[in-house]
Amino acid sequence: MARVKGGTVTHARHRKVVKAAKGYYGRRKNTFSVAKRAVERAREYATRDRKVRKRNFRALWIQRINAAVREHDGSLTYSRFIHGLHLAEIDLDRKVLADIAVREPDAFAEIVAKARAALN
Repeated sequence: MARVKGGTVTHARHRKVVKAAKGYYGRRKNTFSVAKRAVERAREYATRDRKVRKRNFRALWIQRINAAVREHDGSLTYSRFIHGLHLAEIDLDRKVLADIAVREPDAFAEIVAKARAALN
């Protein structure tokens, strides 16, 4: 049986890792063993931070809604507003509510009024 050398496959694997490390600083961009560790760590961070980005956006939407609610009705808080929306059977998610609060304050004022009425 003939001897099989893995040079082609190994070179392709190394090239793939080094290509993924393009733009890194120092030996991380061109030395396979160092680039491999850097790329693995970068992929771990990317996986983790896709979840973190969702958390950050939800927090941002909540802050915007809270600020807009207090602007329209000083005594109403975010949590009471959300409870009022549930009582009024208004099913809008936080992303849409935050967008309405920023882009269409008049429409948001009506939503706040309906939530306030449902609470009373």
